[in-house]
Amino acid sequence: MSENLALYRKYRPQSFAEVRDQDHIVSVLEGAIKKDDIPHALLFCGSRGTGKTTLARIFAREIGTSDVDLYEIDAASNRGIDDIRELREAVHTLPYESKRKVYIIDEVHMLTKEAFNALLKTLEEPPAHVIFILATTEEEKLLDTIRSRCQVFRFRSPSRPVLAQMVLDIAKKEKFKLTPDAADLIAVAADSSFRDALGILQKVILASGDTVGEADEVAAIIGAPKGQLLMDVLAALHEKDTEKGLTAIMAAAEAHVEMKLFARLLLERVRAVILVRNLASKKELVLAPFNDEDTKVIEMYAGDSATPLNSHLLLRLLEAADQVNYSQVPQLPLELAVIDVCQT
Repeated sequence: MSENLALYRKYRPQSFAEVRDQDHIVSVLEGAIKKDDIPHALLFCGSRGTGKTTLARIFAREIGTSDVDLYEIDAASNRGIDDIRELREAVHTLPYESKRKVYIIDEVHMLTKEAFNALLKTLEEPPAHVIFILATTEEEKLLDTIRSRCQVFRFRSPSRPVLAQMVLDIAKKEKFKLTPDAADLIAVAADSSFRDALGILQKVILASGDTVGEADEVAAIIGAPKGQLLMDVLAALHEKDTEKGLTAIMAAAEAHVEMKLFARLLLERVRAVILVRNLASKKELVLAPFNDEDTKVIEMYAGDSATPLNSHLLLRLLEAADQVNYSQVPQLPLELAVIDVCQT
């Protein structure tokens, strides 16, 4: 792997066929190209790292726009009225070597009110040779008048299995052996972002001393908890063992584990217990992310009608997980939740 090239750049999709988990958008764009019915303005909405800019570039290429006629504007840096006025003047010039010029305006919600109004006038009557692709992570900040003049595409956040499979595929291409448990952990830590998943994978590859990435090794590299600590807290909640639970949380804090991720993974295990108990028909799907040892424990707890691992506990942990983001002592909300559950 070239250390000078980020994985998310190296493996950025170059065609519609390589785009993952956005079939609902790709099919529409391919249909528009086949019919030669290209909208003059498209709006790509979705959370960070879902591939909005990447798909905009692919679309521009597929309609025959060369690099010299493709313009990318970061609205976070070029957000004023003067910037948009310059754009309004530039769009009237003909393309250098393509049928259409394409303007990709990223983070379009960052434009000032005056700039929005100026852009609106251009969107109302664009030159026939110009296509606008607006991209935003915050659709709600856009004026309704802007949205109404665009064909809107809403990007899905990639699912955890999709992210894990992508990580496994790219690790293989980089000749780095990654276990499925480790790939799943990276997928969780990536928080529904293709870009973040590849950034984490690159960190793991660079930090690893060999060519095999095990789950616990990956956990140590990215600040995720070792699986045993999570199961220790789960066991403590099941047994109402305050000391055991607090000891595991303290060990996680001492290992510099990111408490937000710790809380999320703990929630996942408690949820699994509840779902296995109440939705037996989907047991295999619920237990798919866990290794064999953890699966046996979760099934055992699910079969115990007296366990405190129930919906009320899950609500208490959800509250604690939310508080982790705002606590000056990140582990404190989880510690208090363990004490509340184990001493009632």
